[in-house]
Parts: sequence; structure tokens; C-alpha cells
Amino acid sequence: MRKTVIAGNWKMNMTPADTKAFFEEISPLISGRKSCGVVFCVPFVDIPAAIKGAKGTGAKIGAQNVHFKENGAYTGEISAKMLVECGVEYVIIGHSERRQYFGETDETVNLRTRAALAAGLKVILCLGEQLDARQKGITNEIVSMQTKLDLEGVTEEELKNVIIAYEPVWAIGTGLTATPEQADETCGVIRATVASLYGKKAARDLTIQYGGSMNEKNAAELLAKENVDGGLIGGASLKPAAFAAIVAAANKKA
Repeated sequence: MRKTVIAGNWKMNMTPADTKAFFEEISPLISGRKSCGVVFCVPFVDIPAAIKGAKGTGAKIGAQNVHFKENGAYTGEISAKMLVECGVEYVIIGHSERRQYFGETDETVNLRTRAALAAGLKVILCLGEQLDARQKGITNEIVSMQTKLDLEGVTEEELKNVIIAYEPVWAIGTGLTATPEQADETCGVIRATVASLYGKKAARDLTIQYGGSMNEKNAAELLAKENVDGGLIGGASLKPAAFAAIVAAANKKA
């Protein structure tokens, strides 16, 4: 059985002091809820405070990006080895904002994914279509192609440490949300593509999150769908009560 996972993506928010206060508030709200996985992907500077704050809750800590080289003259970048030594278990790769604002391509997403997996990290791999692709009716072709390109060279064994987050780009930070039916259909396309690459069992076991403005109000309906195995949560992950409500909805599915 694949695991339901709720991951918070804090983006460029929260100082270390904010992080400490956040976990003091959310810890009693999520502690003891063992059914679904919970991950907080935080800015690099918040990692130590997040690891300390999450202790005893069962939540894991992740980063929001990683470079594909082990070391070198890459000013401002962070390697997978650095993250591992910091105690990070997860890393988001290929988020739409990284693709839009920082020039990430499927090629660099693939390189980062392979580097992270080789270092022992678990990857939350993001992919999804732009609004014009949705309007032109080519969503399925786009996400299938991204899945193939982003996973190129990833072994079936390594795939066990990958979560795919389907994020319709037009729904990121806009308040727009794919309907539960749209989310389920597209996550199903991703699962079918993975089945064509790795076989039906690997596809059945793969956790696929929805990452387009899931919040405490729509989480239960989205999570009720067969192919939606969790969420990659943006704005709501900064609000302890809202995030805890999403986790509670996920626990009902798990």
C-alpha cells in the first residue's frame, strides 16, 4: 500500500525564530498522528530549528532545492551531501517557481533528482502544466513527457524514494484549484506513465501528491480521489491550524 504524505513547502518564509514558534504551536496538533507522513520543506537557514522543533512529532524535515554537483564553484548552491549532514531527509526538486524564475529545465531537474537519490535523500519531484496547455487539451501529453524526462536514469529501486507532486502551474499561489476530478485524472496519467516505465507494481506503490492550492477547506475532497495520495501545501503550511486540519483529513484516507 502506498503511503499518504502531506508536505509543507514554506517557500521563502519564516526566520529561525519564526520556525521555533511555529513548531511550538503545531507540535501538539500533529503529534501522535501516525497514519500519514508529514514533511516540512523549509528554507536552508531554518533547517536546524525545524529539526529541533519537529522532534517527537513524527514529522520529517526537507529542503526546497539541491544542486546536482557534489562540490565546486557554484556560489549560493547547496549539495546533497550538505543536506544529509544537516539531518534533512527530503528535498523538493523541480517546483514550478524554480522552473519559472530560476531557469530549471527537465534536464537539470533530472540531474538534481539523481544526485539527491544517490546521496540517500528522498525526493519530492514536482511537475505540471501551464494554463495554455490545460486550455489546449494537452495536459496529459505534457505531464507524461515531464515524468519520463525527469525520471530518466532513475532505477526502480531508487523510485521507492521518490514522491511525485502534480502541480498545475496555473493553480500555484493563485487560489485556483483543479477540480478533484481533474486532479485525479492527471495523477492517474502520471501513474500510468510510471507503469509504462517501471511496471504496474511500482506505479501502484508510488505516492502522488496534488500541489495546487490545497487547503483545509478542499483537502478532504481532493484526498478522497483514488490517485491523490497527499498534498504539497504552500500557503496553508505556514498556518499551524490550517496545516493540522489537512493532516487530519489525510489521516482519514490513510
